[in-house]
Amino acid sequence: MSIEIVRAEQFARLSSQPLDVLVIGGGIVGAGVARDAAMRGLRTGLVEKHDLAFGTSGRSSRLLHGGLRYLAQGRLGLVWAANREKMTLHRIAPHLAEPLAFLFPTYRGTPWPRWQLRIGVKLYDLLCGRRNLGRSATLGQSEVKKLLPGIRSNDLTGAVRYFDGLTNDARLVLDTLSSARRYGANIINYTAFEEAHRDGPAWRCAACDAFTGQRHLLTTRSIVNAAGPWAAGLPQSRLRLRLTKGVHLVVDRKRLPLPSAVVMTERSRILFGIPWGERVILGTTDTDYEGPPESVAVNAADIEYILNVVNASFPSASLNSSDVMHTWAGLRPLLAAGHGGPSDISRAHRIDMPEPGWFDVAGGKLTTYRLIAEHVVDRLARQLRRKLPRCRTGDEPLLAFGESTGESTPSGIVPPPVRADVVEHFCRREWAVHLDDVMIRRTSWHYYRADADAIAPQVADWMASFFGWDAPQKEAELTRYLHH
Repeated sequence: MSIEIVRAEQFARLSSQPLDVLVIGGGIVGAGVARDAAMRGLRTGLVEKHDLAFGTSGRSSRLLHGGLRYLAQGRLGLVWAANREKMTLHRIAPHLAEPLAFLFPTYRGTPWPRWQLRIGVKLYDLLCGRRNLGRSATLGQSEVKKLLPGIRSNDLTGAVRYFDGLTNDARLVLDTLSSARRYGANIINYTAFEEAHRDGPAWRCAACDAFTGQRHLLTTRSIVNAAGPWAAGLPQSRLRLRLTKGVHLVVDRKRLPLPSAVVMTERSRILFGIPWGERVILGTTDTDYEGPPESVAVNAADIEYILNVVNASFPSASLNSSDVMHTWAGLRPLLAAGHGGPSDISRAHRIDMPEPGWFDVAGGKLTTYRLIAEHVVDRLARQLRRKLPRCRTGDEPLLAFGESTGESTPSGIVPPPVRADVVEHFCRREWAVHLDDVMIRRTSWHYYRADADAIAPQVADWMASFFGWDAPQKEAELTRYLHH
């Protein structure tokens, strides 16, 4: 199958008639907007400069959560909305919203006393509509030591247990976009939005195909800027963003055998240890970042900081940098408003219309993407003066990949098996065109498998057979993957 032919067909469909809405950005918010708009009958297109879920939406903590720490900040509305959305996602996408217990050990002389957290987790349950993914509880010192044998015992007073959800962030993006496509949305990755200008009631836009360098002209009645960390750099955008970096480490679960997720504190900061199959995800940091969004990276100081917090909580683990199997870093595109540290900035979202038909969307959380999209499409309907059907994204199930086509490929939180038919599915049905698309975002094999670099050549062979790559092309793909 020729990539060039496939993409030519995609662009032909995208530009064959004027769109009602063009979404810029293939992260979770853009995916949510495309799905909602298409389900309500709008002619919808989406372009993404890099790969789908390339940015923040493929580099999160992989949690669906209300944000327990936001209770302490008094942001009850945000916690309520996020918890309700967490439960909605559990209903429409149970394969991507696995209930996960969190143990929050408490110590004397810290900002997180047990009595306060006991009240907090009960309120947390109430803000889920009394139907959280599990019932919170208060644990005594001996119970905590039994559940977490390696936990630091000095000044330990007990713990609280509460529940949130574990997801696969990139998979949530891809399943959402697959649903959008089933309702008629046209989606193209590796396509840079270049410019737009008003022409009466419409926008004339130009987008460039990264493969051919060809410029394509599009007409749309409205544009949604959902480009995440890149959103402030688009031509009509009036956004001011504060980018903060979040780093995650992956270690073997044998080195830190957690029975559930664990909350670890460093002064007022919270970090997590999150079981992920045979691995544990450790993170995250929250530091200001300046520089190109695509250049965000993990450095030695990030790794040292996280390991120090983990080793302070689990002294017997004695983790060091050689235990770190893989890392990733993402950027939070927070609204540049107010003062204070990165953790003090609100995670609430905002939708602005600096020009008629151009919508800037920023802020928010992975967990609340569906609600953000609903708000955006409601605004679109008013701008387009269209009476649209009500939003149904909270009712319509998200299918696991393969379910809609009868494929036997599995889905969910942990990576699928390494097989040729799995790889072909991603290339044929899920917009994968590069080796790193498959290894990193479609499967998480890069982050999960100890032999990731060893299986990459086999995956490249399968992709070469499917796309007709010659030897130099295949070698270029392996080099590109190792660079990433």
